[in-house]
Amino acid sequence: MELNYFSIEEFDSPDLPGSGELMNEETLMMLDKAREIAGVPFKINSGVRTEEHNEKVGGKPNSAHTRGYAFDVHVQSSRHRMIILSALIEVGFNRIGIAKTFIHADNDPDLPQDVAWLY
Repeated sequence: MELNYFSIEEFDSPDLPGSGELMNEETLMMLDKAREIAGVPFKINSGVRTEEHNEKVGGKPNSAHTRGYAFDVHVQSSRHRMIILSALIEVGFNRIGIAKTFIHADNDPDLPQDVAWLY
């Protein structure tokens, strides 16, 4: 799999180098397409998380991050947030969390679909 806008290392859990390789391929392809559509840089705050790192950052026990289906993208402004959000929805992400400084998106098939939440 080749990504146009990201390196797989951007998705590593901080406590497990190389863990970005555990990201779901479809998730990454959708994200890469969203980045192309958005036309603005996406800085990945979080990708794969080990159970330990997920607990450390206060992630949900059943987090899609621990299975490689999720990522968080940094946002700089309300305009930037809208551009990224629109692109993520356009490519098919339907599990989205919105915070002041980031957007979470995932396509975990084992979690409720068509949901959006605030942090």
